[in-house]
Amino acid sequence: MPQQVTARLPDSVVDALDVAARQLRRSRADVIRLAVEHYLEDFDDLSVAIDRLRDPSDPVLDWDRVRREILDTD
Repeated sequence: MPQQVTARLPDSVVDALDVAARQLRRSRADVIRLAVEHYLEDFDDLSVAIDRLRDPSDPVLDWDRVRREILDTD
């Protein structure tokens, strides 16, 4: 069974949440759940990217060189 979580939000955020819920024809809880799921997916992706940037064995691209190679290709 899902766990219940309580959070305090500013009135402006609750107003925006209600607008989104009405437009999506979903409950507040559904919109919050979806927003948190998307945020956590993005957070996971960002964490992987940061880990790769910090990994000295992972090659780093020279974007100027890559751009030149792409633009110079016929």
